[in-house]
Amino acid sequence: MSSPRQDAWLRRDHAHLWHPFTQADEWESQSDNLVIARGDGVWLEDVDGRRYLDGTASLWCNVLGHRHPRIDAAIQAQLGRIAHSTMLGLTHPGAIEHAERLSEHTGLPRVFYSDSGSTAVEVALKMAFQGKQQVGEVRRTRFAAFTEAYHGDTVGSVSLGGIDLFHAVYRPLLFDAVRLPAPDAADPEDEARCLASIRRLLGEHGDTLAAVVVEPLVQGAAGLRHHSPAFLREVAALTREVGAFLVVDEVATGFGRTGPMFASVGAGVQPDFLCVAKAITGGYLPLAATLTTEAVYDAFRGPYTDYRTFFHGHTYTGNPLAIAAANATLDVYAEERVLEQLPGRIAALQEALARLDEPWVAGVRQVGLMAAVELQRTDGTPYAPHERAGHRASLAARKHGAIVRNLGDRVMVMPPLVMEPPELRAVVAALAAGAAEVCG
Repeated sequence: MSSPRQDAWLRRDHAHLWHPFTQADEWESQSDNLVIARGDGVWLEDVDGRRYLDGTASLWCNVLGHRHPRIDAAIQAQLGRIAHSTMLGLTHPGAIEHAERLSEHTGLPRVFYSDSGSTAVEVALKMAFQGKQQVGEVRRTRFAAFTEAYHGDTVGSVSLGGIDLFHAVYRPLLFDAVRLPAPDAADPEDEARCLASIRRLLGEHGDTLAAVVVEPLVQGAAGLRHHSPAFLREVAALTREVGAFLVVDEVATGFGRTGPMFASVGAGVQPDFLCVAKAITGGYLPLAATLTTEAVYDAFRGPYTDYRTFFHGHTYTGNPLAIAAANATLDVYAEERVLEQLPGRIAALQEALARLDEPWVAGVRQVGLMAAVELQRTDGTPYAPHERAGHRASLAARKHGAIVRNLGDRVMVMPPLVMEPPELRAVVAALAAGAAEVCG
């Protein structure tokens, strides 16, 4: 896949760039690296004009396709007005409208904008902590989160994280969270065992907790571990019983990824905080939001000299260009009936995955348009981490026309929500061809 043009760009990349979640020696030694120049719908194109299905939705955010004319036009129109104005002491029409629309979808009336999933969670933590202090619940200084959790990469959100590969090195910097066991739906009895432990742990620590933080229905970065709506409802009820806030991190699951617009709302759970990012702008521009209740907002009221203000903000909070993309994204969801078309696409992905009856498949997981294929040796034994089977299979899939990404030896498929059944089947076929090349 190498070419003189691509190699020239990569030499410059290797001289200056530092890539996220990427081992430098591995990146610089690979011959399969791509330089992406264009996007069109659910396709990506490299500098040599080769096309690839975007099987990761550009890290789970490009839900409506690249160069969507509705979103392009909204950003261009906003450029004709203003590109940025601070929300510290000012406001603008787009942010007002978008906050109203998010509130309609979630039932949460207050919206605080930031710029990434990590900051959306960080905002929720600080609001929950300060809010509890300001209503006199001064013992509530701790947080509970789940095993295998991933909530982002800022210090607060990493403190909640439960994936040692990502988080262990930073432990000396972090606060300790009460660690709740996360079930794995592959074992139908696991939820009952986990709930019994959660009841015990919340009974022991509940009066010290400011909030319980959960990824609703799916732990994406854990390789698609998932639980039932009933489990989420029970966690919400137990959280209420001990008087802690419930924070749902919908950065990965929001905007239709699991089927309903928001996984928690679809499960019948009303949280105190709901965090969103990724798909909020259709994958166009950085934007995040932390939604909360009027009761939380009221805990921050008072004369300035009481210093109950939420002293937190970002330079680009509520950036008008990002907000324009976000409003256009909600327009597209309504006009193109995106959610109504999801059941057929989810079924098509499920059918394609069901055909992966290969000895190198250790298991398949799917929730909505989120899927993971776990690889093993053909004799049924697992690969050792240093063999990088999932990584090599993901790279091999590119030769067959799709970009997918692995988490360990689970190869993930997180396509745009508008990807049609033939293209979904093609992504799975490319994954299968790449995995067969590596594992078969």
